[in-house]
Amino acid sequence: MANDLLSALRTYLSKVSSGEKSPQEVAAALNAWARESGEAIKVRVEEEMQRSAKKMGFAKQEDLDRLAREVEVLKSKLVVGGRSGAAPAKKTSTKKTASQKNAVKKPVAKKSSAKKSGSKKTVKKAAR
Repeated sequence: MANDLLSALRTYLSKVSSGEKSPQEVAAALNAWARESGEAIKVRVEEEMQRSAKKMGFAKQEDLDRLAREVEVLKSKLVVGGRSGAAPAKKTSTKKTASQKNAVKKPVAKKSSAKKSGSKKTVKKAAR
């Protein structure tokens, strides 16, 4: 069948006018040709989209799903392997390092004794 629409139409028009094919046969053939052309265009567009997405570093959802399944399998193997007699993992110490201790400590400000005595006097005066 012809690649472009105009040549296909010319071919079918000549066959209909010469009586080789009926208009119904030509319509069915044109319909099939349009379907095939649509599929070919769809395939080309999809291929181009995949190339462009790969260039930009995007991943397809099916690739992400496959990786998620692989991670789950590896996690289950790690958990099963860890319980089957391997040495238990070391627990992390909760002791603070020297730098952490220094960061937590804050200098304590001394309060003057004059303020304390002054505040007591004002309380006594207010009570009278």
